[in-house]
Amino acid sequence: MPTLHLNDQNLKYTIIMKVDKSSRHSKITGNFAEGLILYWLSKYGFECALVDHVGVDIIARNPATQELMGISVKSRSRSTGKEGQYVHIPNDHFEKIEEACRAFACVPYLAIVVDKGSDIHGFITSMSHFLLLFPRRETAAGWKMNRTWLDHYKNDSEIKYFRFRHETINWWKKM
Repeated sequence: MPTLHLNDQNLKYTIIMKVDKSSRHSKITGNFAEGLILYWLSKYGFECALVDHVGVDIIARNPATQELMGISVKSRSRSTGKEGQYVHIPNDHFEKIEEACRAFACVPYLAIVVDKGSDIHGFITSMSHFLLLFPRRETAAGWKMNRTWLDHYKNDSEIKYFRFRHETINWWKKM
């Protein structure tokens, strides 16, 4: 049954449907995120390609700086009530990104895509900047997704940030 929520910013009601995700939703989310980042880079003139390599998902040439970027894409699809959870990235993944970037002579970057509520957020930043903000802890580092950090990302020139607002207008009803 749909839940009714009051959106304080717009002072209007929003109906939130309970979503039962498919058994392959994590895999599909990852593929979607890679495609979205690839599309966004291409839209802004980056020569880029999806690669199948441990540690790096996309190789892109920045048209403004000529920097060759090795981008690892991380994605999450958050359920209602879990929208503010951070994106957990295990420490060993950073070594995999560095190793792949050495092999391809590119600069390590992270792209993070999070579907939360009615927004899909996309971020691209260098791995060095990511680790400056969120140093490795005992087992992992984490990209924070609460309101305070979202506001920070908007004003951080080292983080490229885009957001989509989406709405499901009409969908199948459960029997």
